Amino acid sequence: MKTEEIIELHKKYVMPTYAPGLVLVKGKGSKVWDADGKEYLDFLAGIAVLNVGHCHPAVVKAVQEQAAKLVHVSNLYYNENQPQLAQALSERSLGGKCFFCNSGAEANEGLIKLARLWGSAKGKYEVITMKNSFHGRTLATLTATGQEKVQKGFYPLPEGFKYAEFNNLESCKAAVTDKTAAILVEAVQGEGGIIPADPAFIKGLKELCDEKDILLFFDEVQAGVGRTGKWFGFQNYDVQPDAFSLAKGLGNGFPIGAAVASPKLSDVFQPGNHATTFGGTPLACAAALAVIETIEKEHLLENARKMGALFLDKLQAIAAKYDWIEGARGCGLMIGLVLKDNAAPLQKLLQDKGLLTLATAVRVLRMLPPLNITVKEVEKAAALIAEACEELNS
Repeated sequence: MKTEEIIELHKKYVMPTYAPGLVLVKGKGSKVWDADGKEYLDFLAGIAVLNVGHCHPAVVKAVQEQAAKLVHVSNLYYNENQPQLAQALSERSLGGKCFFCNSGAEANEGLIKLARLWGSAKGKYEVITMKNSFHGRTLATLTATGQEKVQKGFYPLPEGFKYAEFNNLESCKAAVTDKTAAILVEAVQGEGGIIPADPAFIKGLKELCDEKDILLFFDEVQAGVGRTGKWFGFQNYDVQPDAFSLAKGLGNGFPIGAAVASPKLSDVFQPGNHATTFGGTPLACAAALAVIETIEKEHLLENARKMGALFLDKLQAIAAKYDWIEGARGCGLMIGLVLKDNAAPLQKLLQDKGLLTLATAVRVLRMLPPLNITVKEVEKAAALIAEACEELNS
């Protein structure tokens, strides 16, 4: 089909929850191609999903082989891949157990339910989240999301959520009551504009939770699976949460999410408390196992740290040239170029030049390239950004 035909078909039959800008038909590594054959350097990676790049041979092979063997049996039966994936995640994090689902919103719903079930006997049910956060689009998770623009039009919202200021420990302390069951936080606010948490803030949250008998949860949907140069974002802060959520990069494009719990919470859910038809299928788990193996085999945690530092240095050098750019910030390959005005024109100009990025929180250009990005690709992206900034400045 031609580009125009695809767009018209989409407009006619697909609900307009997004406003797509390109028709992409092929991907390989850090590159994608549109329906007209134009090549793009993908520094968005499906919004932090394609952590080992488009169509990585190991993931493709795992999915193909598993699809020909067993796709789905439901959780009424064991499948050989699910416990292996749970073991892989547990051994790299909290040493507890996992619940598998299909998306980040579902994973965060699972955490919210886990907190309520754990706290029910004590009269604890409230969850404190941060302003400017993002936790999903279901009714519960959009309520957990501390952004009014996400919640607008969906009132009345579920009760049981309170908001505090990110990186402000006193604000969190003020939000705590005898009904507080959990605090849910991101190691790096992604949708909020690539804002890393302060180490003192995270340490203080952990101490507050321990003191008040409150669960500490991390939303690792965007920062997890190597994105920050560690397996999970919270590992940059030397703290152990009670549980965390995962999705996005876990399946490298195949939908899978997870709630990963410490031993303290591993057996709170019992049969009948929580479920999902498609969670942890043999196929989804095969994809995720291939992702974990690839990240380790190709040393991609180290590469994310090195390439992230290189890219950040180059962006900061660009920012120093223009008074309309505040600077650059990030962690690993979760990076934002912070402007003083709307970032959308810069995103559009870069797309025209063949670099895919995303304007976030109005004035932040968000970049989330695959973890196996190369020096050459980082240099090319930086050159395109420098070129675009110079054009916008003239």
